[in-house]
Amino acid sequence: MTETTKQLPAPIAKEPLARQKVWPVWVIALVALACVAALALWNWQQWNDNQATIQLLKGLQQDTAQLESLYGDRGTQQSQRLQALEDKLASQRELIATQQRQIDHTARELLEAGNRTRTDWLLAEAEYLLRIANQRLLIEKDIRGALSALEAADEVLTESDDVGVYPVRQQLAREILALKGISSVDRTGLYLTLEAAIDSVHQLTDQALISEQAPGFVGNAQSEEGPGEGGEPGLLLRTWKKIKSTLMQVVVVRRLDESVKPLLSPDQSAYARLNLQLMLEEAEMAVLRGNQTLYERSLTKAQAAVEDWYDGSNPRVSALTNTLGELKARNVAPDLPDISKSLGLLKERLAGRLNKGSDS
Repeated sequence: MTETTKQLPAPIAKEPLARQKVWPVWVIALVALACVAALALWNWQQWNDNQATIQLLKGLQQDTAQLESLYGDRGTQQSQRLQALEDKLASQRELIATQQRQIDHTARELLEAGNRTRTDWLLAEAEYLLRIANQRLLIEKDIRGALSALEAADEVLTESDDVGVYPVRQQLAREILALKGISSVDRTGLYLTLEAAIDSVHQLTDQALISEQAPGFVGNAQSEEGPGEGGEPGLLLRTWKKIKSTLMQVVVVRRLDESVKPLLSPDQSAYARLNLQLMLEEAEMAVLRGNQTLYERSLTKAQAAVEDWYDGSNPRVSALTNTLGELKARNVAPDLPDISKSLGLLKERLAGRLNKGSDS
């Protein structure tokens, strides 16, 4: 064992390993980290720029939409304004055309008027008066006004030197005579008389009702207030009158062979006055319209109402009854003659003169 051990090679002394250098790795790592940070920062900036660009694009799109809407509304308004201007221009053209036609018509009339003589003007005035006469008679039932207009037209025709108006004046004379033969209707006077009758109706009180139906009727006690038959003086006479008046109020003697009318209440009395007023107002309307049938019927009903509900011995009732009778006898619609023939003849004469002037 010792020999063997002695024969082994001698151990070799180990040299210490050299230490490796690692600083290049750290440098590379730091550079890589710096590059990564720079790249991240650049990406972050690019992202921000992209977002800002997107926001800017959205704002531009909104502005573009607003501009399009604004210009679209303005375009519509401009179109409407143009259409309104075109319509106004068309109406102005129509107005100008109408005025031009009126000017032409007026010019022709002036030229024709320059060729007219004094006789033509007088005939035109007479025609106007005849139209007024027909209107007064047919529409207003005014006999006096129509007669005055006919007489004025005859005077105008007298001033003219046209021999062709002889038939017109002949017919005028007939119409004037026909109007003079009609009794004129004083509608104003009749209307005022009916108004006075209405006022009289308003003044009728319950005491004007028929005595047997008047409120507070006490028989014949009020007519027995004179001195006693036997000339009884003092307290005995007053006591007898009081007892007699009381008995007359308690006991009322009525005749059974006469028709008894129902007792009127105060409301019914007011209704009777109102009904009578309406009848008279209906007669006023008939006077203004010249309706004889309605006029007579209204006054007949008014007379019947007065006779049924009011005492004829009352002075106001008696005066009202007499007035209604006088009014009923009046004629508010006399037969009116035809006065249009003279107007037709004058129109024919005017047409003949006009045609003659055109031919010349």
